[in-house]
Amino acid sequence: MSLQTEVMAALKTAMKEKDQVALEALRAVKSAILLAQTASGSKAELSEEEELKILQKLVKQRKDSAAIYLEQDRKDLALPELDQAEVISQFLPEALTEEEIEKVVVMTIDDIGAQGMKDMGKVMGIVNKELAGRADGKTISTIVKAKLMA
Repeated sequence: MSLQTEVMAALKTAMKEKDQVALEALRAVKSAILLAQTASGSKAELSEEEELKILQKLVKQRKDSAAIYLEQDRKDLALPELDQAEVISQFLPEALTEEEIEKVVVMTIDDIGAQGMKDMGKVMGIVNKELAGRADGKTISTIVKAKLMA
């Protein structure tokens, strides 16, 4: 089942349950998918990788907004953002732990023979492709930097 079909089913369920937070989050996902499809000029289905990028972007936006609201001591605005991020995260694959990410990074560094920070771009490109949708780019970047500097 495609992501779009899953989102539509969840949207219908949220409407029946009158779950406003889920409705808002799922409508944002549906809108982002439709925008991505029409941006390419055709109604073609998006690849799974493109769908994951869209979902990750939406989750990141909500978490960033929540962080800003919390800095300004606005928990009333931060909570709905975090709740929406949780709803959207249901459609993402299971996230990897830092240890699992570290293993992939170390293997990649060994495979390509990375020698320092000059090779960070190569390592990041390979690791990001391999862990698409299962790891946050910021976490990957932090681990890669730590390993290349060691």
